[in-house]
Amino acid sequence: MYQRLRDLREDNGKKQSEIADMLQCTQQAYSTYERGERDIPSKVLIKLADYYNTSVDYLLGRTNNPAPPAP
Repeated sequence: MYQRLRDLREDNGKKQSEIADMLQCTQQAYSTYERGERDIPSKVLIKLADYYNTSVDYLLGRTNNPAPPAP
């Protein structure tokens, strides 16, 4: 899961600090999520899934299909 977060961020040309700003946390806090040193709260996972237009299941590694869920 954590590598997926980094890959999505890098694929979108974003810095950790930019994602941290969007999540309203510090760059250091976001970095701990990306390195797997801290569990990611569900509300943060939802924000990340919405931001990257994907599903929480994709972020969690439960599926390899990055498509967001159908409405």
